[in-house]
Amino acid sequence: MNYESYAVKLKTITDPKRMKIIDLLSCGEMCACDILVHFDFTQPTLSHHMKILENAGFVEVMKKGKWHHYSLNQDELKVFMTEFNQLFFNSDNCICQKNNV
Repeated sequence: MNYESYAVKLKTITDPKRMKIIDLLSCGEMCACDILVHFDFTQPTLSHHMKILENAGFVEVMKKGKWHHYSLNQDELKVFMTEFNQLFFNSDNCICQKNNV
């Protein structure tokens, strides 16, 4: 596990607004305009949060017409959750097991 990059990803999702965006996207793809109605900030602020989520690999973006549509990157989330479980639960990939070899 690359602890530095994993820590960056954890920091990305600890922001309450980005956490809520992830929760909204867990229901499926959403247009930026539909995400925006759940917040009291402007479209540029939403774009900023979405770019951070996209750079972390959590969100995929597709342009449809004049709007951006966002969805969760399921492949990246599976890797993230696998690493999360490895961090907190003993497994065959645990650092303790690797050091005993």
